Amino acid sequence: MPIVTIQVTREGTGDGRTSVTSEEKAALIAGVSQLLLDVLHKPLEATFVVIEEVETENWGWGGLPVQEFRKRRAAGGS
Repeated sequence: MPIVTIQVTREGTGDGRTSVTSEEKAALIAGVSQLLLDVLHKPLEATFVVIEEVETENWGWGGLPVQEFRKRRAAGGS
């Protein structure tokens, strides 16, 4: 019984969006479940997928809060 946890930042995938859409979540669940079926032969009904949306202030990258990391990267710094 596989359990897969997917973590994404709570910011959406387009302008003005603040979260991942229900349709995107459904596609993630279907895709991950199918991958486990294809690779490990785990039946779909035995696979659990959990999607966690994390506030960007709780997400770090490169030793910095993600927003600061992105600003520095966009400015060409490290």
